[in-house]
Amino acid sequence: EVQLFESGGGSVQAGGSLTLSCTASEVITGTGCMAWFRQVPGKDREGVAAIARGSNVSFYVDSVKGRFTISQDIAVNTVNLQMNSLKPEDTGTYFCAWDRCPIEWRDVLPTWNGYNYWGQGTQVTISS
Repeated sequence: EVQLFESGGGSVQAGGSLTLSCTASEVITGTGCMAWFRQVPGKDREGVAAIARGSNVSFYVDSVKGRFTISQDIAVNTVNLQMNSLKPEDTGTYFCAWDRCPIEWRDVLPTWNGYNYWGQGTQVTISS
């Protein structure tokens, strides 16, 4: 079974940057979708960025557009999330997820949460 491993979380001050990485334990299809979700206590997990791997098309929630960049390195089964100009409201546990893309992927990413494969999460804390 595919396992996903996140890394790169940490604590930085507002305005700083972090890069999160998600690596799959085995070769996964190049046509699936990978995404990053964020969760804070008491709230639902929120999709913040996603990439359709086969077409290399990316999607972002409005709150991170222009600040976050999702990218993939198919050769090493890794998807990265470059986070710049971080704000305290970006604080949370970040999870990566992977699965085959839904048929309507252009309409539902990055908020679609029907993924079957999830990482364990990595904490990001932004101080003001």
